[in-house]
Amino acid sequence: MISVSNVSMRYGSKVLFEDVSTTFTPGRRYGLTGPNGAGKSTFMKILTGEIDAQKGTVVRPRKLGVLRQDQFAFDAYRVIDTVIMGNKPLWAALEERDRIYEKAEMTDEDGMRLGELEGIIGDEDGYTAESDAAILLDGLDIREDLHERKMGELQGGQKVRILLAQALFGKPEALLLDEPTNYLDLDSIHWLQDFLLKYDGTLITISHDRHFLNSVTTHTADIDYQTIITYTGGYDDMVMAKTQIRSRLEAENAQREKKIAQLNEFISRFAAGTRSTQVTSRRKEVERLQTNELARSNIQRPFIKFDQVRPSGKHVLEFKQIKKIYGDHTVIDNFSANVLRGEKICLMGRNGAGKTTLLKSILANYPGLADKEFNLDAGTVFWGHEAQIGYFPQDVGSTIEHGLTVAEWLHRWNPQAHVEEIRGILGQMLFSGEEGAKPTKALSGGEQARLVFCKLILTKPNILIFDEPTNHLDLESINALNIALQRYEGTVLLVTHDHDLIDEVATRLWHFIPEGIEDFQGPYSEWKGKHN
Repeated sequence: MISVSNVSMRYGSKVLFEDVSTTFTPGRRYGLTGPNGAGKSTFMKILTGEIDAQKGTVVRPRKLGVLRQDQFAFDAYRVIDTVIMGNKPLWAALEERDRIYEKAEMTDEDGMRLGELEGIIGDEDGYTAESDAAILLDGLDIREDLHERKMGELQGGQKVRILLAQALFGKPEALLLDEPTNYLDLDSIHWLQDFLLKYDGTLITISHDRHFLNSVTTHTADIDYQTIITYTGGYDDMVMAKTQIRSRLEAENAQREKKIAQLNEFISRFAAGTRSTQVTSRRKEVERLQTNELARSNIQRPFIKFDQVRPSGKHVLEFKQIKKIYGDHTVIDNFSANVLRGEKICLMGRNGAGKTTLLKSILANYPGLADKEFNLDAGTVFWGHEAQIGYFPQDVGSTIEHGLTVAEWLHRWNPQAHVEEIRGILGQMLFSGEEGAKPTKALSGGEQARLVFCKLILTKPNILIFDEPTNHLDLESINALNIALQRYEGTVLLVTHDHDLIDEVATRLWHFIPEGIEDFQGPYSEWKGKHN
């Protein structure tokens, strides 16, 4: 159990939460939600003890599993050891035992201490630690041949999965996971969901993956209105309950205001007359009925709507026998496909399977979007009549030139656009007021993503290509993107690991598997039914 009493946190004049008291109960799985900037990660750090609250106390269990965000902290350690470090008492005992065995001569005290350490190692399941860690790594798609490698030799996405295994290792009484699905492919996310559903301790997780939250969590702790309110159910249940409560409070306030207006009319008519007793009574009633000012929500919802200047031809794209080889590894082997106007194709599969490579392959001859350092090894690509592409790359920040303001950068993509149109689009994507004058080099990852969405809204292409667009978006922005892609009348190619985006947007799937690329003509629900 984790217990929080009268915890407060503010930065300058901004209050994140005030006098919060709540309990996170064993056996329950909590989603910690709230808009970007509401204080989710700050509250999580208070729970782990990484930072202290400015006021209040936190009681936490002895064994706490925490997903570390510092990818470089364990670079000198083997992968398998990094996972075992998730059980601090075990790792401390193993290290001390090794130090004693390294001595040239051992004393009687050393021998006695070794006996104590072996007891600790046995109690903490240390004799099966490496095999237990290997099972976790296998579930998260970290191959056995990587287990003996140093962390510093691995890629960022692999490190994140190893740090997730570290948090899960050692049967912690509570698990605190900040964005555990980041950099995970869909198979790994589904494995993690299954693992957490069997976990019987206290789970608290921050995630921008709506399907993950709805699938895993039993309760939702929502940071808003400068406090934390816990709702029963997943993310969608919380949104519904929160909306209903807010609507009821607003309706009650409206009724009070109507009654107060009627009473004040009576008071003004008869204040100077003979009905002073009735006037006094109504004044007291007005004081009793005074409406409470409702706290303002921190949630901001962007509005995304993708239009086309003109539709493309019926045949949007055709490519034949595409092949791409890196060293001695063939990533794409003679893949061919035709794409028709209006199709929405999701590319899905394990990380490193070749999804980004395929996007680069089909863009290899498209002016302005081709990667100059990328060359096809074989194959041909033909874009159809009037094909106009809007591209959202995985490294979205690399497409935004520095030395400009946000508004100046956006205006460059359509110099004929009026200032009011530029401001309107920026406002849709939550760049309000003076934020249009913000330097592009000062943008966060989420702001960079929203600015590129502004560009796609302004330029109105008839083909949209997205490479993992949700990486830096909050739940509200991901939901807005989901709705916009469903309503878009053009053609979409989308790489994502977001279950709901795949399920609700895709009309066709390119599934990357070891044998090649499966071209499935139909939505995800049909594909899933076929593969279950």
